[in-house]
Amino acid sequence: MRKHVYKICPEPLWREAEANGAFHGAPVDRADGFIHFSAAHQAQETAAKHFAGEENLLLVAVRTDALGEALKWEPSRGGDLFPHLYGPLVLDAVAWVKPLPFGANGRHAFPPLEDGE
Repeated sequence: MRKHVYKICPEPLWREAEANGAFHGAPVDRADGFIHFSAAHQAQETAAKHFAGEENLLLVAVRTDALGEALKWEPSRGGDLFPHLYGPLVLDAVAWVKPLPFGANGRHAFPPLEDGE
């Protein structure tokens, strides 16, 4: 089982979640009925596809063992299984939050990520 899943989030939206004690998702998450996450090997492609050129992003690492049965792995892009959380993200499940700046290549620069497999 993967140790962490990752959420790319605009900083103001995440700061709102911190103030409220839980993250209920971005507008796309709420429209789809679940919170979209990425595994470590999917995060950079997710950033390039859905957040290209977007500034003030945070990368949130979430412990999978803290999410329980609300976390489902479902087929998405190219048939790969993506993590989806059916319910709010409680902040106790968050391992860390880091800025997601742009690198020299114009793409978001990720810290080292681990799948934990």
